[in-house]
Amino acid sequence: MRYRKLDSSGDYTFGNQQADFYRDNPEAVGQAVMTRLRLNKGEWFIDIADGTPWNTEVLGERSAATRDAAIKKRILGTPGVVQIDSYDSSVNPETRRFTVTATITTAYGQTSISENL
Repeated sequence: MRYRKLDSSGDYTFGNQQADFYRDNPEAVGQAVMTRLRLNKGEWFIDIADGTPWNTEVLGERSAATRDAAIKKRILGTPGVVQIDSYDSSVNPETRRFTVTATITTAYGQTSISENL
């Protein structure tokens, strides 16, 4: 798996030739997971069925029963992910932040992801 690295602001990195890519390592899969989680369902014009169902299953007052299952399904559907070893999520209603922390086993080893979404 070859995956272009993102910088701290989420933009592609350029100018360093092969150093701008992850190649066959857990970080590539971890970045792919985060990219897939950030894609809102219906946002990609080529496939409007793809994406995380933020509005229908994750966000909102009555989504507690569906949010974790939707996020886990999205993680497991990422190419290179073998299994989720640990998973935790929390909602902070004051800051309106949803935090996901997971450790995943990939085809290349284990990695951790943590993101405020």
